[in-house]
Amino acid sequence: MNLPNKLTVVRIVLAPLYLLLMLWDFPFHYLIAGLVFGAAALTDMFDGKIARSRGLITNLGKFLDPLADKMLTTAAFLGFLAGGRISVWVPMLVLTREFMVTSVRLIAAKDGNVIAASMSGKVKTVMQFVSIIYMMAALELCSWQSFFMGLGIPGLVFDGLLLLGQVLIWVSVVFTITSGIEYVYACRHYFSGEH
Repeated sequence: MNLPNKLTVVRIVLAPLYLLLMLWDFPFHYLIAGLVFGAAALTDMFDGKIARSRGLITNLGKFLDPLADKMLTTAAFLGFLAGGRISVWVPMLVLTREFMVTSVRLIAAKDGNVIAASMSGKVKTVMQFVSIIYMMAALELCSWQSFFMGLGIPGLVFDGLLLLGQVLIWVSVVFTITSGIEYVYACRHYFSGEH
């Protein structure tokens, strides 16, 4: 349990805390939940950098890191779904990709191979994090819509903020599906037994 793996465990613990804060309706809850999500996302950046720079890459880290990422993004998408902010197809497509990739990892693990995250998988995670953080900021601003409208800001501005958040989430879904297909194709030899 080295430092990078401890940071990953922190991310795993922060995922349900983030979801609780997001679903619990109190002033500034989107802001606080967004800050927790941002802190968790930072651990993802630091644990990888520390592990590579200090030669602390372990099989435990290769297992825990993608698990922590999936917990965090799933918590966000479920929170958005519960609030009626995204389509049910977003978590459906994202989770299908994750189950598909996990299945490939299990097949590889049967032969003692641990597959680390690919570059396209890392880009997918960054896109998901960016879209989620944006949506959290948009939701916080929209929660104060009546105040801002009292200052003369039209309601269409808030509709636009949420629409942009939904577009960004769908862009991250496209990256998610593409990286999943790429991942399975790169590991196709595990299906034939020729490895």
